[in-house]
Amino acid sequence: MSGKRVILKFGSGILTRTDRAEMDDDQLCKLVQAIAELKRRGHEVVVVTSGAVASGLKPFGFKERPIDVITLQACAAVGQSNLMHAYQSFLRGHGLHVAQLLLTHADLESKERAERVKSTLIKLLESPNIVPVINENDSVAVEELRFGDNDHLSARVAILWSADLLVLLTSVPGLMDIKEDGEVNIISEVQDVSAVLHLAQEVKGSLSVGGMGSKLRAVAEAVDGGVECLIASGRNTAQLADLVDGTGVGTRFPVKTKV
Repeated sequence: MSGKRVILKFGSGILTRTDRAEMDDDQLCKLVQAIAELKRRGHEVVVVTSGAVASGLKPFGFKERPIDVITLQACAAVGQSNLMHAYQSFLRGHGLHVAQLLLTHADLESKERAERVKSTLIKLLESPNIVPVINENDSVAVEELRFGDNDHLSARVAILWSADLLVLLTSVPGLMDIKEDGEVNIISEVQDVSAVLHLAQEVKGSLSVGGMGSKLRAVAEAVDGGVECLIASGRNTAQLADLVDGTGVGTRFPVKTKV
């Protein structure tokens, strides 16, 4: 199988502990192991990560995510270095290295700046042992702090890079259709995102921002831009390689065939 260009988006909900306000190192270790397996199989991998704010909560002594933007930006400023150190520590165990890219939406709205971002990504990926890890520059930007948990950013980077697949990893196994009798079905494939927006469950963790609605809007943008998408559980890291290969449990959003 030929290698694919894959964007992996990790939200705060799968990077933080469920019992307290801090990063889950064991979980990140498993995600990095899955990244290493994708690299071993010949795929190009770019990570769009959240978690800077969550990584900065413990140094400030916060038990939960603050509300005001200035405090959130301060947490991100402290947490970003901790987050990248954790990525580098785990990647090093697989002979890989992290390349940090901090972006704002303004960087992608400017054609000239967007092309520089794209050129940097391509240059980094010429080295098989480099894993670009992208996060919004939360210490100076506020869009994702308020609204999207990097979902929208991941879609825009996927389009810019002409990715083959954008995988949004979350705390649920996919888009779920909950019947009146309580039966839960995971929708395996969606052809029209607008037809399933009503199924979005906006249940978020105490440390996360983006809900399923945010992810579906990001998916709609990416699919319209020619990038296949997938929403799946970030807690089931063992299946990540299978997901990229076309199997596994999740919700797929294929690109519409142009007539």
